[in-house]
Amino acid sequence: MLFFLISCLSFVLLSKSLPLKPLPPWASEMRLLSLWFWNELSCFSVSWLRKRWFSGVLFEIPSAMSMKRKSFSTKVENVEESEESSVLDLPELALECILGKLHPEELCNMAAVCSSLRDRCRSDHLWKRHMEEKWSRVIGPAADREWQWRIACRKDLGVSERCGGGGGGGRKHLVKSLSCAWPLSWIKSKMENCSKQTSYSPADSIMSLYLSLENGKFWFPAQVYNRENGHVGFMLSCYDAEVSYDSHTDTFHARYPPHGRRTIVMEQGVQWQRLRAPPVDTPSHDLHVSDCLYDLHPGDHIEIQWRRNKEFPYGWWYGVIGHLETCNGDENLCHCHASETVILEFNQYTPGSRWRRSSISRKNHREEGNEADGFYGGIRKLYKEEEIAIWRQLWPTDVLEP
Repeated sequence: MLFFLISCLSFVLLSKSLPLKPLPPWASEMRLLSLWFWNELSCFSVSWLRKRWFSGVLFEIPSAMSMKRKSFSTKVENVEESEESSVLDLPELALECILGKLHPEELCNMAAVCSSLRDRCRSDHLWKRHMEEKWSRVIGPAADREWQWRIACRKDLGVSERCGGGGGGGRKHLVKSLSCAWPLSWIKSKMENCSKQTSYSPADSIMSLYLSLENGKFWFPAQVYNRENGHVGFMLSCYDAEVSYDSHTDTFHARYPPHGRRTIVMEQGVQWQRLRAPPVDTPSHDLHVSDCLYDLHPGDHIEIQWRRNKEFPYGWWYGVIGHLETCNGDENLCHCHASETVILEFNQYTPGSRWRRSSISRKNHREEGNEADGFYGGIRKLYKEEEIAIWRQLWPTDVLEP
């Protein structure tokens, strides 16, 4: 390259030393071509030198020329940096609007760009919308309490590790060993960068909850319709379980608590429509306090607690309020709502089945039943059409034979 530049420069000097004579017509065209050539050559040279400098290659050139070229390169870099625009240069409202339109995966990618975007992209107000859109139907107060308990356990574990428990001694020994080979300041900066990367999302943030749900690490309490793959013995019921999301199949794993002689039962492939957040905050072994007994009329849709025996947990079973045997079903003449006896009908069973019809008392209602027919607990009246529609969608195609 240097030899080529010297040859071109010698040619130019020689041409200027020649006596002036009339030039042929093609000389002007060659002069324009020469100007174009030098312009392209200069652009190429600057670009080539800049790339070589950025890649860290050292040239064997005089120090004075090196300093001049470096200062020129620094000025060029500063001009380019000042001309480049960043997403952080946008107005605050515009940036928030853009981030609010991103999907969860895109927010995670943006959070990995820089510390400023990381702090913005893990804000609770951005992730709250995603939580409500995807998880609000299956995440209830019980799941929130479980998550808060998990956060508290993490904090307690972190305090014990910082106080010398766990692997703290091993980390100190590692730092001491590395300090013999590298400067301590370098090791400290690397460890700080590592800690910043691992603290990608705070444990108590909505982003952390969302990601824990997505990757299936958080088992949360919920209720499953028609448990154990729609077993005939649980048709049109809803039982408590701990569930975990499987993003590969977009379904859930369910873990039912042990009862009686049965151990923990696992079920896979639970679809979204078979899952709900517990509608009442009543543990599965406790009797639900019914507050709707005197508001029950024939034709009302209900859920009632039922369990096989005292060792079993309650499940919520779907039914309707029926008429007394002495009532002909005429709405104008019906007085069933004034009676102390409430008729429960489970029309999924065949007529004449002992499971199809039962009764409870409105006054001082407690758990009623026996070891043969099971025990009936609290009742909740269904007021929302959405809840009733879910039970209708789960209705069996054939009448159940107990």
